Amino acid sequence: MTIKSLGNPFSEKSDLRHGAECGCSDCNAGATHAAHHDDRRMSSEEMLDRAVESAIVRSVFGHNDLNRRSFMGMLGGGTMAAALASVFPLDKAKAAILDELGPPEKTDLNIGFVPITCATPIIMAQPLGFYERYGLNAQVIKTAGWAVARDKSLNGEYDASHMLTPMPLAMTLGAGSIAEPYIMPAVENINGQAIVLSNEHLDKRDPTQWKGFTFGVPFEYSMHNFLLRYYVAEFGLDPDVDIQIRVVPPPEMVANLRAGNLDGYLSPDPFNQRAVYEGIGFIHILTKEIWEGHPCCAFAAPLSFATELPNTYGALLKSIIDATQYASNPENRKEISAAIAPTNYLNQPVTVIEQVLTGTYADGLGEVKQVPDRIDFDPFPWHSMGVWILTQMKRWGYIEGDIDYRAVAEQVYLAADAKKVMNDLGYDAPDVTYKSHTIMGKTFDPAEPAAYVDSFAIKKT
Repeated sequence: MTIKSLGNPFSEKSDLRHGAECGCSDCNAGATHAAHHDDRRMSSEEMLDRAVESAIVRSVFGHNDLNRRSFMGMLGGGTMAAALASVFPLDKAKAAILDELGPPEKTDLNIGFVPITCATPIIMAQPLGFYERYGLNAQVIKTAGWAVARDKSLNGEYDASHMLTPMPLAMTLGAGSIAEPYIMPAVENINGQAIVLSNEHLDKRDPTQWKGFTFGVPFEYSMHNFLLRYYVAEFGLDPDVDIQIRVVPPPEMVANLRAGNLDGYLSPDPFNQRAVYEGIGFIHILTKEIWEGHPCCAFAAPLSFATELPNTYGALLKSIIDATQYASNPENRKEISAAIAPTNYLNQPVTVIEQVLTGTYADGLGEVKQVPDRIDFDPFPWHSMGVWILTQMKRWGYIEGDIDYRAVAEQVYLAADAKKVMNDLGYDAPDVTYKSHTIMGKTFDPAEPAAYVDSFAIKKT
């Protein structure tokens, strides 16, 4: 899956009055279509570069695109690009797009969130003033579950949304929904999940005893689903045969555990801690013990949001990354807990949220644990994490056929944008976008994704 390119502003064959998804009669005619659109497919980051080039060229030629095309035909697009670059350095203009932002084209924004602690940066950015800091009047809107969040984003009710890190990959590929190019320029949280079991299973701490259990996860295209599948498979259980996995919206996890509809769940907090608080469940394992530093939730938006409203996109990305970095400081966690506890946000007791965010918590087994990074916040969207997620989608049959793992990850996870904003705000950002990861003691090499999928004995056949 790739994203259709924008018209090349230095080509006489491209009509810049026609968008990348133009539906006019000319663009729908096969022969004419090639004259209006550059055939080359490009990534999300390349599309943003092309949008900058187009804006600069339009500023030179105004609205008369016929003059531009005629000029490019006589002089040659390459010659024109070089001449323009000599007086207006395009590379510097591209590099500065998030640095020298003009006023947001749109200030009133609707941002969806599911009420979980993973959404902390997106939620707290409203009461603590991070959106306002960058000229935005953003309203965060509580959403019952991920299918609703996806659908509201796809139909334009949300400008951007809190999403699970696999969701923009799946939506771009058309897995589970219509195919729509999405971008994920920032992760929100790392770690922060747990496997909870009902107190009825205090004697079944060994996962090999879980045959016949029913588990809840918040969404099919979630780290929760893929981590649960990975975990039980490492103990010899086929997640599609030996256990049942149900999609349950996070706010309904505790009620379903109490009613006996679930034996356990791999869920976002605060619902893991809420089960302990209610005296009906215990924490079997934190997901950081499965994969230290794994991603979970993120800030995502349609690609069109960034290309059509670049100033708004830049301001929003700065708001989210700034809030994420603020949340990463343990000294701020109690303040944040109080800010996101109210009814219109998480609607949870402050003490429950504090146990999650500070990492000092009761485990339901009679102990008080101290795990400061039970949940943490790091905005950098590693391409290697995207590749791992895609390998699990492939492993369990959520995507079929051949897939270019790196191309899709790089198309959706906009690491360059995150790095630029992080550096601009004075935060450190990695100089590379791929690294190896260790999951349950096994090393994942992002350079060999197909071999990694083939290496598993338990997978969808």
